[in-house]
Amino acid sequence: MLKIEELVHNFINVNCDFDKEIVLTNFFHSDWEADILLINDSGFSHEIEIKLSKSDFKNDFKKFYTNQKSGEKFLKHDKIGCGDYICNSFSFLLPMGMIDHQDVPKHCGIIEFYHDEDNWETTFYKIREPKVIHQDSYWKLCDKDYFLRNMARNLLIKKFELKGKKEELIFKNYFESNSKKSSI
Repeated sequence: MLKIEELVHNFINVNCDFDKEIVLTNFFHSDWEADILLINDSGFSHEIEIKLSKSDFKNDFKKFYTNQKSGEKFLKHDKIGCGDYICNSFSFLLPMGMIDHQDVPKHCGIIEFYHDEDNWETTFYKIREPKVIHQDSYWKLCDKDYFLRNMARNLLIKKFELKGKKEELIFKNYFESNSKKSSI
């Protein structure tokens, strides 16, 4: 059975150009976590959402956003479909044949994969290009300095986790939650 981490690793190594784009995985933005977020050198962004089951796919259409000013609730794909989303395009990465293409909204791209367990090879097929949601650069809609600081912080956290040091720290761990900080 192919693990999601292996699928992501295969996808980004086959389809991404690290010299020309920022490639992030499990990156939180716009009230949701992007399984894969690609930002090219022009600031054009593409979010790729991985769905490995029909129920997980259906649940993506139940995710909602609450506007901080008005309190109104909006479904994620309603926001994407009307152009009110930070990313320029959005695609689903799905196992081959899992979802009827008619069930995927027209604004979404479709990328299917086939994993050959005998040869441990994964092949990707672009079924449908995503529609461009808007023309604004990711950097026009996102504070680039904050983005870079957040990315550096996440890298540090991952480094601690990979080294197994997170549980061994003898000093207060400030990475757990900002809400636990006391005021001076």
